[in-house]
Amino acid sequence: QVQLVESGGGLVQAGGSLRLSCAASGRTVNKYHMGWFRQAPGKEREFVATISWIGGSTYYADSVKGRFIIPRDSTKNTVYLQMNSLKPEDTAVYYCAASEIQTTASSGYKYWGQGTQVTVSS
Repeated sequence: QVQLVESGGGLVQAGGSLRLSCAASGRTVNKYHMGWFRQAPGKEREFVATISWIGGSTYYADSVKGRFIIPRDSTKNTVYLQMNSLKPEDTAVYYCAASEIQTTASSGYKYWGQGTQVTVSS
């Protein structure tokens, strides 16, 4: 069992930055791949970024590539989503998730956090 708790959401102006945190707990948390997804009102949940605990390989959605990064701190079992150059279209609820495989598909993730709201004003 893995528990995920997100924090760091809020309101920011376009062009600004935010850093989301996802604290993971559980016996085998460092065997999972971690991902960030987001869901805007009236839209389906979409992949944002993923990182492997082992090796640190990362993948990003084209819509955030070059603006977002997904660093991790293995000593704290915490994954971050550093969001720069934010745009109004980045407004969504952001979710942290854990998967046994590194995938961009939400169906591949077994554990999910409760979500944190990010609002970007124009």
